[in-house]
Amino acid sequence: MTSSHLIEPADLEARLADSNLIIVDLCNQALYQQKHVPGAVHLPGNHLVAGSPPVPGACPDLQQLQQVINYLGINGDKQVILYDDEGGGWAGRMAWTMDLLGLNNWCYLNGGIVAWIKEGFVTESQANQPNSITSTVTFAQPEARISQDEIIQQLDSPDFAVWDARSPGEYTGDMVRSARGGHIPGAINLEWTELMDRQKNLRIRDDAQQILDSLGLTRNKQIATHCQSHHRSSFTYMVARILGYGNIRGYDGSWAEWGNNEQTPVELGL
Repeated sequence: MTSSHLIEPADLEARLADSNLIIVDLCNQALYQQKHVPGAVHLPGNHLVAGSPPVPGACPDLQQLQQVINYLGINGDKQVILYDDEGGGWAGRMAWTMDLLGLNNWCYLNGGIVAWIKEGFVTESQANQPNSITSTVTFAQPEARISQDEIIQQLDSPDFAVWDARSPGEYTGDMVRSARGGHIPGAINLEWTELMDRQKNLRIRDDAQQILDSLGLTRNKQIATHCQSHHRSSFTYMVARILGYGNIRGYDGSWAEWGNNEQTPVELGL
């Protein structure tokens, strides 16, 4: 799989001395302290979410995101490599955030630290400090995000699809994590982990496009993706971007918002 938003461990290793790279580690803090990609700067994932109930996964305000971007030293000129230790959830959240801010210069390390460590690439343990900057950011690409009301307006459109990245139990309503269980009417359920290849150290599956096409999540549609908190669906958003989807949008309200609103339409079962 080739994409300007995807890099293999061997290709990153060959570029570790490149001063134009910013490598962002979104792994567990304890793992970062033990081993990480040389030169990587650690960012706790909770800096990328608002964190307040009832919708903890909502996008933070611009001031919080500006602090993150400035701390990491990210601007439009650097290439930003993202990885985590869970197959792409937090890396995806960072990719979605950067898109929202009009910073499209991100690239996902395929398989993250799992592939990097298991395949024997060099690691280090000392913490790295970023080259922080002062800049102003804006929500330059607000179309990367979709609201509850926008989804409701498009539910009957044949050109629109909802990609539900939650587990089948959450989708059917057997597992309830908000006031109400179930799914957005017409939503297509494809759990996020289904696109990770466990035989290839959690890389994105080579047949990801075929899987999406077979479910009707095709490139020509406007797609909103969500889960419970836009964590799992940040990965699915990122996969779609890597595959060249131009009309993928992340619903950061996700089921925490939809399922706790008594007015939103809900379906149960398959």
